Amino acid sequence: MKRKGGLALSASLLAAPLIVAAMPQVQIQPASAPTSIFVEIDGLRSNHGQVMACMTALPKTFPDCQKDPKALHVTVPALNGETVQFRNVVPGRYAIALFHDENSNGRMDKMMMLPREGFGFSRDAPLVFGPPRFGAASFQVGSAQLRTSIKVRYLL
Repeated sequence: MKRKGGLALSASLLAAPLIVAAMPQVQIQPASAPTSIFVEIDGLRSNHGQVMACMTALPKTFPDCQKDPKALHVTVPALNGETVQFRNVVPGRYAIALFHDENSNGRMDKMMMLPREGFGFSRDAPLVFGPPRFGAASFQVGSAQLRTSIKVRYLL
């Protein structure tokens, strides 16, 4: 009797890989898969230079994303209707700041503390004695792609 049980157990162990191989393969996706954010640029006064954009999730680093090591940075040619794409964005709360670097020197030029080059913020956040706060410009990102636009403003 012991021998029959052993044979039955051996046969079932040999058949197990065949059963598993016949089962459909299921890929488990993370609950919050990364997505892309597309931002259309509008209102550029010229096609000179480039547009530099950054996206951050840290309120204390907005709008100067340089202080956020996890911020996403994108540079595109300065063309009205150009789209900035932020890739591999995990769900969360973010804010975007951009500026029109007309002379392509990689920084926002100022005159008497006022920006000489155009700038813009997500949600078209209003200016009140300086750049908007994170809360005014922030938006929620889920797992679906998001499309928005930012109007570039000029003070000088």
